[in-house]
Amino acid sequence: MEAFKAGFLVGNREDSTFQLTEEHTNVDLVEGFLDNDYEDPDLDRFLEEYRERQPQVAVVGDAYSERDARRYQNVINGLSAEFPYRRFIVAPKCEEAFEILDPETTTLGYPNGKSDIQGEDLGPAKFRGWDTHILGGNPIDAYEAIQSLTQPTLDDRPPANVVGFDTNVPLRMAYWEYWTPEGWQDNGSMTPRETARRSYEEIKGYLQEKGVWPDTEPVELYGDPVEEPEEWIWMDAGGDPISDLEELEKAYIGQYEDRGKVAFQSEAEKKFTEYREGWQRV
Repeated sequence: MEAFKAGFLVGNREDSTFQLTEEHTNVDLVEGFLDNDYEDPDLDRFLEEYRERQPQVAVVGDAYSERDARRYQNVINGLSAEFPYRRFIVAPKCEEAFEILDPETTTLGYPNGKSDIQGEDLGPAKFRGWDTHILGGNPIDAYEAIQSLTQPTLDDRPPANVVGFDTNVPLRMAYWEYWTPEGWQDNGSMTPRETARRSYEEIKGYLQEKGVWPDTEPVELYGDPVEEPEEWIWMDAGGDPISDLEELEKAYIGQYEDRGKVAFQSEAEKKFTEYREGWQRV
């Protein structure tokens, strides 16, 4: 939630979810990114999850061999026809993959995190001329990778078109520290959510300063994941008004003629107020 509000496209690995509960009645968070489980890859399982979630961006797999590359490319050929205007990423882990993968349908993943084979091992020059996504690492390492992939070369090789960067470092460290360009900082008395929020704000500020932040943010395309009331906030009898975002995420929202959007603490209170006041839903 904090990442999406800060301007990031959010998602999950195929074996995990957003972990929203039945209490999150007022949350509709898009799954825009789907990563594969690189430690336990299973293409059939991945395809099942892809068709269920239908993300905008997906990491299909790591191509350690010519056979891997052909298999992933065949899958992408089918997916790109079934789901147009999506981005499909394959991380090449061998020289042969560059010859087999199709730049018309496939984005190269530049391994930059915990992978056993890094993009530098294969050589940034291999990725030039391709749409390329930086896979993992902290923002400073990612920016250095972007420079390696795009700076002018003596032989005038075309730059890579770096289209994205993903990281989970704010979540991994949210109980203890938040990320800044100067290093990790102790979170003091902040909650894990507040700590993650600070990391995302710092990451965004750093990338904006470097000139590599996109002009359009996902929240502008998909809309706010939490509806906010326009006039009043109603609660159960004797309750206090909704005072923070986490309470609002658990609210029940109704939209009514002449009233706009109204938030309730419970479904029962919402129905009772509609009946008592004679409010007509829009």
